[in-house]
Amino acid sequence: MPTSESTRRAFIFGAATIGASALLLGVQRVLNSGFADENANTDAGPVKIQKFADDGSALEIVNVPKVRKNLEAWKKQLPPLSYEVTRHADTEWAFSGALDKEYRPGLYRCIDCENALFSSAAKFDSGTGWPSFWSPIAPGNLYEKRSITFGSVLREVKCTLCDAHLGHVFPDGPKPTGLRYCMNSAALHFFPRASG
Repeated sequence: MPTSESTRRAFIFGAATIGASALLLGVQRVLNSGFADENANTDAGPVKIQKFADDGSALEIVNVPKVRKNLEAWKKQLPPLSYEVTRHADTEWAFSGALDKEYRPGLYRCIDCENALFSSAAKFDSGTGWPSFWSPIAPGNLYEKRSITFGSVLREVKCTLCDAHLGHVFPDGPKPTGLRYCMNSAALHFFPRASG
């Protein structure tokens, strides 16, 4: 049978834990609101993107409307994992994606809208289990959405054309950028470059 002292300690510890959690969530909400203007990229467009041929050669820069569909339409278009990753910001398991060890020359496009995102020339083996790139093929073809989670700043990477969640970017990549765009294979469509 618990003593009144142990019950009192458990109550105090529980109350302190709840109070600290509420304080952390409140601080996190305030900090996230500080990123609200920076993260604003949800208008209907038009947006400016760089077009690329499947061989990776740059085409024109165009202003186009954003690709907008309801969730049911996305769900019909995409494989289940791609839907969960790109539309609900899920993450595939490390080392499970088909593109983690893909090193043929080619172009990586958004699986939702075919917007060009990365070239194989910027791909490297980060050892993390996800396809990693030190730079996007065109900076305007994707954007970052910053948030605070448990005191850490997260830099979510999203497709400019359709707002698909692609992965995250971290400041621990190789030169020349020092960045690691850590992407989900389920968010990408790889177009190998034809040889010859």
